[in-house]
Amino acid sequence: MDSRRSIAWASLALLAVLTGASGALAYHSYELSVHQLRAGLNKAPSLAQKGFFLIDVRSPEEHATGVIPGTDRNIDFREIKARHREIGAKPDDHIVVYCQSGHRSHIAAETLADLGYRHVYNVKGSMNAWLEAGFPVAPPRR
Repeated sequence: MDSRRSIAWASLALLAVLTGASGALAYHSYELSVHQLRAGLNKAPSLAQKGFFLIDVRSPEEHATGVIPGTDRNIDFREIKARHREIGAKPDDHIVVYCQSGHRSHIAAETLADLGYRHVYNVKGSMNAWLEAGFPVAPPRR
């Protein structure tokens, strides 16, 4: 990871700590608000150099309606265990997952953590919260 990506991720991680991203005690994944995610995306030199993987775990049909800018991949939460290697992440890489409301992404985050990924974040409220905050939506990558 180059230094700009490291700085972008460190900024996102520090922002999460300073603004109260909760590491749930009973779980081993973490939560980010949409505001924390947006701040992390805005601090990155570019969306391609954001320093973390952003994964949409909604269905392909939902994914086709639009995504959070910077989304790297769509893997339905029901398939995350079988397809997690498609993310391309190492166990120490940072992975942020979202769905429509946050429920499915919580399941996906815990699954990824169970698989040994140490820095997994669920976006609280996910796409619903993103839209409610008035943040932009991008077309999915082809």
